[in-house]
Amino acid sequence: MSGHAMEEMAEDDLDIEDVEQVLLNGRMARIERDDPRGTRYVVEGTAVDETTPVAVVGRFTTTDRYLIITVYAITEL
Repeated sequence: MSGHAMEEMAEDDLDIEDVEQVLLNGRMARIERDDPRGTRYVVEGTAVDETTPVAVVGRFTTTDRYLIITVYAITEL
């Protein structure tokens, strides 16, 4: 998990259990192929509280590990 992801998680009062919940029970919302650093995968689901919508964005590294780039609570505009 990147430092940026940890900071964003803290800003939105989320923790690692929320990230795990989303990755294990959420759905693939988007695949973004326009980043020159590599394809990003956006998984959306709910936090452990079952009401807060959360997105986890990551990419696979050259060693086939999933690097979590950012995590945020989804808010409507």
